[in-house]
Amino acid sequence: MDIFKKCDDFTLVDEYKNLGIYPYFHALETKQDIEVTMEGQRRIMIGSNNYLGLTGDARVIEAGIKAITEFGSGVSGSRFLNGTLTMHVELETELADFLHKEACVTFSTGFQTNLGIISAIAGKDDLVFCDRENHASIYDGIKLSYATMVRYRHNDMVDLEERLQNADETKGKLIITDGVFSMSGDICKLPEIVALAKKYNARVMIDDAHGFGVLGPNGRGTAEYFGLEAEVDMIMGTFSKSLASLGGYLVASRRVVEFVKHKSRPFIFCAAITPANAACALKALQILKAQPKRPKALLDIAAYVRQALKERGVKILENSIAPIIPIYTYTALRTLVACKILYDKGVYVNPVLPPAAPEGECLIRTSYTATHTKAMMDEAVNIIADVLKELPEDDAAVLAYLQANHV
Repeated sequence: MDIFKKCDDFTLVDEYKNLGIYPYFHALETKQDIEVTMEGQRRIMIGSNNYLGLTGDARVIEAGIKAITEFGSGVSGSRFLNGTLTMHVELETELADFLHKEACVTFSTGFQTNLGIISAIAGKDDLVFCDRENHASIYDGIKLSYATMVRYRHNDMVDLEERLQNADETKGKLIITDGVFSMSGDICKLPEIVALAKKYNARVMIDDAHGFGVLGPNGRGTAEYFGLEAEVDMIMGTFSKSLASLGGYLVASRRVVEFVKHKSRPFIFCAAITPANAACALKALQILKAQPKRPKALLDIAAYVRQALKERGVKILENSIAPIIPIYTYTALRTLVACKILYDKGVYVNPVLPPAAPEGECLIRTSYTATHTKAMMDEAVNIIADVLKELPEDDAAVLAYLQANHV
C-alpha cells in the first residue's frame, strides 16, 4: 500500500472549503493585538493567548530590535554547545527568582518544553499520572519518555487517588496537570493534588502555560494562586502567551534542572531561542514584575465578558475565573458556521472540534487580553449573541441556513 494513501483519503479540509467554512490559517496583516487586520478587514481579537497585551508593547518590540542588533538574528547552535547567550542566562535567573525556584532552563518552544522535561525525568520504570484534558504536548512527552501513562478523569481527585492507590510502590510516580486547562479554562485542583502526592510519594508538575501572568496576586501562576509554590516540584511555562514571545521554561530545584539540561534530547539537540525571543520574553517579564495589576485587569475583563454573555442568554462554561470562556455550539458544523459568520462580522474566535472536544460537545473558545476595553467587549458580545440566536441548532437546518444566506 502507498504510504500516502491516507493523504488521498483525507478529504475533510476540501469539504469544509467547498462549504466556505474552513476556519484555519487566516493571515494577519498587522501585529497581534486586541484589534487586528485579517484579510483586509478589522477583527476584534478574542482568539489569541496574548493575555497581558504585551505583544504590541513598544518596550517589548524595542527590546527585540536591540537584541538583534547586538546578538544577531540567531544563535546557530544548541544551548549545550555554542548557543548560550548571556541573555539566556539572565532570563533564566530572573524567571527562577520570580517563580521562587532555585533554577530555570529555557527551551525553544512551549511544546518542546514538555517533551524535553517529561522525556528526561520519566523513564520506562516510572508512572505518569495524567489528567485526561492535559495539553497534547504532555501526552507526547509521556510517549517519548517510555513511562507508563495512567490517565485519570478530568479534575477527578477520587479517580486520581484510586489510581495512585493501585500503583506499584516500587515505581517512580509523577502527577502532571495543566494549571489552567487550555480549552475549558478550568483550574486544576492543586491543593488536593499536592495532598495526594504527599500521601502516595509522588512528585508534581504543573503546565502553567495558561496560568502564568494570569493567576496569583503577582501573576506567578497557579501555584501562587493556591499558596502552594513550595509544594510543586516542577513548573513549566511558555513565552508565547503572557510573555509575548516564543519559547518555554522549566523552574525547579537546581538538581532537577541540571539533570534535565544534561539528559533532555529535545533540549540538547535543538537550537536555542533567538536573541529577539529571549529579549522580548525578558522585557515582558520585567513589565509584569513592575506592573502587577495587569493580571487583575485581565481577570476583571474576563469577568465582565462572562457576565455580559450570560445576560445575553449565551450558554457558556461557568466553572472558572480564567480569561478563557468556551461557548457551547455542540456540533462541528454549527461551530464552523458560527465561527465563519463571526469572522465575517469582525470577531475572531477559535472553533474547538473533535478530538479536542467530544462529539456533540463542540465549543467556540474565546480568550481575552488585559488591554481589552469594555466598549470593545460589548461590541463583540452583541455580535456573538445575535449570531448564535439566529443560527439553527440541528445540522440539517444549519446547512439550509448556510446555503440560503450564502455565508
